[in-house]
Amino acid sequence: MKRLLAVTSFLLSFAAAFSQGDFRNASLSAEERAEILLSQLTLDEKLGFLEHANPAVERLGIPAYSWWNEALHGVARNGIATVYPMPIALAATFDDRAVQRMFSMVADEARMKYYESQQSLRYGDNTGLTFFAPNINIFRDPRWGRGMETYGEDPYLTAMMGTACVNGLQQKHDGRYKALACLKHFAVHSGPESTRHSFNAVVNERDLWSTYLPAFRRIVTNSDVAMVMCGYNRLNGSPCCTNDAILVDILKNRWGYDGLFVTDCWALNDCWEPDTVILRHRTHESAAHAAAAAFGSVVDLECGSGLNALKEAVAANLISVEDINLHVFKILKARFQLGMFDPVQPFNKRLDNAVFDSMALDMSRKSIVMLKNNGILPLDPSKYKNIAVVGPNAADSVMLSGNYNGTPRNTVTILEGITRHVNALPKNSRPDIFFDTACHHADWKYELPKDFFRKIEKSDIVVFVGGLTPELEGEQLEVEAEGFLGGDRTSIELPAVQRKLLEKIRVMGKPVVLVLCSGGALALDWEDENTDAILEAWYGGQAAGTAVADVLFGKVNPAGRLPVTFYSSRNKLPPFDDYSMENRTYRYLKEKPLYPFGHGLSYSHFDYYGGKFDPKTQTLKFMVGNTGGLDGDEVVQVYVTNKDDTKGPVKTLAGFKRLHLRKGETTGLSFKIDDEFFEVFDEETAQFRRVPATFVIEYGNNVIEIDM
Repeated sequence: MKRLLAVTSFLLSFAAAFSQGDFRNASLSAEERAEILLSQLTLDEKLGFLEHANPAVERLGIPAYSWWNEALHGVARNGIATVYPMPIALAATFDDRAVQRMFSMVADEARMKYYESQQSLRYGDNTGLTFFAPNINIFRDPRWGRGMETYGEDPYLTAMMGTACVNGLQQKHDGRYKALACLKHFAVHSGPESTRHSFNAVVNERDLWSTYLPAFRRIVTNSDVAMVMCGYNRLNGSPCCTNDAILVDILKNRWGYDGLFVTDCWALNDCWEPDTVILRHRTHESAAHAAAAAFGSVVDLECGSGLNALKEAVAANLISVEDINLHVFKILKARFQLGMFDPVQPFNKRLDNAVFDSMALDMSRKSIVMLKNNGILPLDPSKYKNIAVVGPNAADSVMLSGNYNGTPRNTVTILEGITRHVNALPKNSRPDIFFDTACHHADWKYELPKDFFRKIEKSDIVVFVGGLTPELEGEQLEVEAEGFLGGDRTSIELPAVQRKLLEKIRVMGKPVVLVLCSGGALALDWEDENTDAILEAWYGGQAAGTAVADVLFGKVNPAGRLPVTFYSSRNKLPPFDDYSMENRTYRYLKEKPLYPFGHGLSYSHFDYYGGKFDPKTQTLKFMVGNTGGLDGDEVVQVYVTNKDDTKGPVKTLAGFKRLHLRKGETTGLSFKIDDEFFEVFDEETAQFRRVPATFVIEYGNNVIEIDM
């Protein structure tokens, strides 16, 4: 009864506000409505809007709202939702147009969930339309556990995929956004996870402007992204969320960003809170001073619980009411841009789950990278009477969802995908399948069945499904396993328990196809030499099992490409906490890796020829043809090198395009190369400028094996 009375009271106040307040007039602009509503709020009510959990203003009929929602690869933490591949896998598609379509569909699903939440009076976290995505930090080191949330190691690929995410989520109609996106984490944030609340990333100007900032700059200056989130770490001594050098001098003044500035969740606590369980920055004397440093500058919204500190800062005149008004205006404007107070809610339509499931399968298929194939793939089931499917990831449905995920309507494991494909064959050509988990991912105990190796001996081929799991790599985890620390890795090799089992299977002389699920690169020297084929399937989402089976048996011709370098175990990586780019990623690596950035095999073959570059228009033209026996996708890549810049990248990606070619088909392509790829960094002014230099332009299908 109390709940019913409260709801009735709330609705009555809503009706009263509607009759009195012009801020609900949908014919006015978002700016006009924000000004009207701002004038009707008390100071305490205004301050409430500056914490991510905006409280209700019942006297004006304004419901509560939480800005904290996640959608890295689908609507997360809000019940049943489509789970697409992790962002690192989306990057492997090299298909930014498909990524934009996918995120538009994510926003459709978000709208539906938002309306459902509103109708059931749920206003808490993970029920809204403002999403803390995409993560466009550079995956500079394979040991970082959160690298799976990013679009890889290249600034240009990251920028293009991040732009696709923003434009998909923020699709606009009749002046209203479907949802709002947030770039994170600004800036220079990529581990270590175990010390992220106290870690100081020390970066020189060249690396800052050449590697860590370009994706942010390109998206901020080429889209209307609504939010930017500052990171937990310090950058060159100053916590990112109180760092005027990056927030004011660069983001606001230099790039002209006028959207919302958001803190990472409870990041301001790191500025003042005493060290307890974790170490913190402790750069400010109190919570009020930390709040003043953030909101007295450009921060508009704290993800956290610092409302009392903010009130103290205002009361002590550490923050002016004028500054508070500016921040609240931006918050209100964004909510009006989403149509939250409109009498008729936008983007309200019925959804067909089958369409979303189809997109999830398509993106998973596109993301799979064939690293090696000695000719054994695609598998011909008629050649095998018995197939062994073993390994810790074969039947793991939870692993496929990665992190920051929703609950899928249905997940197809890799074992299920293979089994379904085989069971669909005619009975007289249907091989038997033997399955066993065989081992856990790391060093957790698993007792092999006594007849395990006897059944392997009877098998004609072994599909080993291994790799990593989000239980081992991810955001600030507590992991007790050799090779892992706090969500990061201390070793980039395949966990020893899996390697040892593979060695025993290999000794038996069986053909081995290795299917890997992981969020980052693995050093696979032994595996490359001792298996017949290797697929990288990432954390492929709800349809990963179907997608893997489709590639294994040739229903789908693979065309995923590596968005990160797969280092050899012989490559000497710099210390993980060293943020210098020297000898990191394909752009600065001095040794040959095992599998280069952009690498990925196909069941077909593609030839390039006829390249011409017009320096006046900076346009590259060439032909590409499918000379193989199967239709398939090719991922065309263009790289630029400045031969006179000894401190610059060895190569840098300047263009890419995924295209489908039928067997025997040839097409012409044209790439307009942006000015920035012909500029040199001036360390004195921290600016890029054009100077006479010799540039080499290369094109092909990965960073090493290119054709001219």
